[in-house]
Amino acid sequence: MRLGDVLCDLDLAASVAALEVDRVEIDSRLCAPGTLFFGLPGTQVDGATYANMAAANGARCVVTTHEIEGLDIPVLVVSHDEIFRLCTMAACAIVGDVQRDLTLVGVTGTNAKTSVCTMVAELSQAIGWNGASVGTLTNARTTPAAPEMLRTIKEFTSHFASATRAVVAIEMSSHALDQQRIEGLRFQVAAFTNLTHDHLDYHHDMEGYFKAKALLFRSSMADRAAIWIDDPYGERLASELEIPVQRVSRNDASQIELTLDSTSFIWRGHSVRTSIIGSYNVDNLLMALAIVSLLGADDAELAAAAASLSPVAGRFNLLKNRGISAIVDFAHTPEGLRRLLVDILELKPQGRLITVFGCSGERDRTKRGAMGRVACELSDAVFVTTDDPRFEDPNAIIDEIVRDLPANTNWQRLVDRREAITAALDMALEGDVVVVTGRGHETMQLVRGQKISFDDRAVISELMKRA
Repeated sequence: MRLGDVLCDLDLAASVAALEVDRVEIDSRLCAPGTLFFGLPGTQVDGATYANMAAANGARCVVTTHEIEGLDIPVLVVSHDEIFRLCTMAACAIVGDVQRDLTLVGVTGTNAKTSVCTMVAELSQAIGWNGASVGTLTNARTTPAAPEMLRTIKEFTSHFASATRAVVAIEMSSHALDQQRIEGLRFQVAAFTNLTHDHLDYHHDMEGYFKAKALLFRSSMADRAAIWIDDPYGERLASELEIPVQRVSRNDASQIELTLDSTSFIWRGHSVRTSIIGSYNVDNLLMALAIVSLLGADDAELAAAAASLSPVAGRFNLLKNRGISAIVDFAHTPEGLRRLLVDILELKPQGRLITVFGCSGERDRTKRGAMGRVACELSDAVFVTTDDPRFEDPNAIIDEIVRDLPANTNWQRLVDRREAITAALDMALEGDVVVVTGRGHETMQLVRGQKISFDDRAVISELMKRA
């Protein structure tokens, strides 16, 4: 495709406009002959730094916010405000404007993005629409940049039935919003789940974190909003928005019945029954129901469709053997862990709660001590172990987790995650619940630059079969 057609908003020299490009990338390592490379400005690294590598790998042209000396391919200099929109526009031109025939839903919040997006996709499918979700379960980053995002959506939609409404729910991280990764996309519904302690290594304080999340709800980006108002930041957001707001709350459900096998409640006068378990999943399902209802689905049909939902990978996944229950969950924030453990305490009929968890390396260190206190406050026994240490020392991470715990707290340090899970299951008696948190759906540990195969669910299943 001619560059002049890809970047039709720019006044290009004839020789540059005539260049043929067939791919857009923001990662120089992924460039190949025919690539249009965007050197996007970042908070820590300027993508233009890698323009030489992009050119060496075959990039045909570079778009950046400042001049670059010494390149033998054209460099187009645009403003900081324009480069992100142009990146999305260029990706749309080459991949195809995939959002033209789609209904896009954006979901942001500290916790529950994956669950809500997955439920929106599955509810859409259950009522006869096409549905898919993009995020933690499908891509390396929660919210990929526009070129990867559009390629992912195109792949999903290539399998959609024709002449049927198509809904794609996308997880929107605060980093992606702050870094303008998705400028140029438009959402029919933007949803907010909650805001709790996380990513303060990046945003510095909760106010900065909130403002990054709020960027999704600009009138230039979203038509309407679904906001969880039981969260104080959600209530604040709902009161500040200019776009129409659907307020969503636990009060939308009545006659809630929860067990370790199923969940049921009444929503808008209709009975909802699902095999998805956990009190926090009632909130997630209420949000998903509200979103798809806003898109025009019939409420009675939606309530019935909830029966077909599958447990979300790594979110309150239950395994049982010989009277012992094990639960795997992604809970990786203090509030997420608290909510999970409180839910389990309410559900388990008897026995003890035994928790296995750790914290990721090279991520928000300020939440580590808080997570240790939550785990030990609500559990009968805690095994503190390795999560994804990356290049940090696992023992140093554990030191920060346990630093302020009371002297009489019942916790043990077992750095090897498999040993920690084994010890927890060996300790468990009939009626006990073992909860393993922090990694959820993930199947690889990141240790000193190496990826090591490790799936909490597979390890627990294997150990339970041996018992």
